[in-house]
Amino acid sequence: MDRVSGGLGHIQDNCSGDEKPAIILQPREEALVRESEDHLAIPEALFQLNELDVLYDAGAKALWTYMRPPGRPSFTLGMLRDFEDWQRLIGESFGPGKIPLDFLVLGSRAPGVFCFGGDLELFHSLIQAGDRDGLIRYGYRCVEILDRNIRALELPMLTIGLVEGAALGGGFEAVLSFDFIVAERGATFGLPEIMFGLFPGMGAHAFLTRKLGSAMAERIILSNETYTAEQMYDLGIVHILAEPGEGRLACQEFIAKSARRQFGLVKAKQAKRISSPLCLDELKSIVDLWADAALQLQDKDLKMMTRLASAQAKLARAA
Repeated sequence: MDRVSGGLGHIQDNCSGDEKPAIILQPREEALVRESEDHLAIPEALFQLNELDVLYDAGAKALWTYMRPPGRPSFTLGMLRDFEDWQRLIGESFGPGKIPLDFLVLGSRAPGVFCFGGDLELFHSLIQAGDRDGLIRYGYRCVEILDRNIRALELPMLTIGLVEGAALGGGFEAVLSFDFIVAERGATFGLPEIMFGLFPGMGAHAFLTRKLGSAMAERIILSNETYTAEQMYDLGIVHILAEPGEGRLACQEFIAKSARRQFGLVKAKQAKRISSPLCLDELKSIVDLWADAALQLQDKDLKMMTRLASAQAKLARAA
C-alpha cells in the first residue's frame, strides 16, 4: 500500500495493467472534497455583487452577506438591484438537491450602521417632480424583496439579521423581515419618518402590528424615539443580545446550537407564517398610501428630510 504524503487519503496499489489506482478518502477528507465541490457549484456572480459581500460557510451550511454601500448606508437603487440578484442567485443555486443552505445571515460593513433605510435623496427628487409612479416603483421593489425574505426564498432555511449599529427607517423595517435578529448592545432602532411628516411605508405597520399589537406598533411608529437593542430585546423584537464587537460570534454560536433542531425551527417559522399571514398585496397597499402622503409634504418637510440625509451621511463618513 503506497501512501501519498501530505495529500488527501491514500492510494491503494492493488491494480494491474492500465487500471488507475483507487483513491481512498478518510471521512474528514471526503467532507473537504464535498465542501470544495459546493463552492465550485456556487455561481461566481453571487460573489461579484457591487454592494454586497457574500461568503459561504460549507461546514455550517450558512451564507453570510454584508451590505457594503459606497456612500450613505441606505437602500439606493444600486443596493436594491444587488438584493434582487442576490435573492435570485440563492434561489437558483441552493436548497434540496442543490447546494445545502440551512442559515442565511445579513449584516453590514458600514461602521456603526446596519442601514439608515430609504434613499432620501431619491425621495426628495421624486417628490419635487411629483413622480408618484417613481415612488411606488421604488416602494414595490423594496417590499417585494422583503416579501421573499419573509418566506425565506421558499427554501428550508432560517434567516438571521445581524445588527451591529443603527437600524433606522427602512433599515429597521428590513431587519423585521428576518426569522431571528441578533443585535449588539449599543445598537439602535428607530423610525424617524415622522420628523418630516411621513410614515415608514415599507412594512413597519405590518410587521410591528403582528409582533407587538397595534397600540405598541403605533407608539414606535409615531414617537420618533430611538430604541436600544436592550429595549427591543425586552419587547421580543431582538432574539439574541451580544456584547459590542461579538455579534458575528453570537450568530455563529446560534447557528451551531440550532443545527440539530434546524428542521423543527424551519417548520415552526412556517407555522407562524400560516397563523399570522402577511401578503404582498397588503405591503403594496401601504406603499400606495406612503407615496400619496409623500407627495403632500411641504418645503419645510423636504428641508428636514435633506438635513437628516446630510447628518446621516456625515455620521457614516466620520465612522
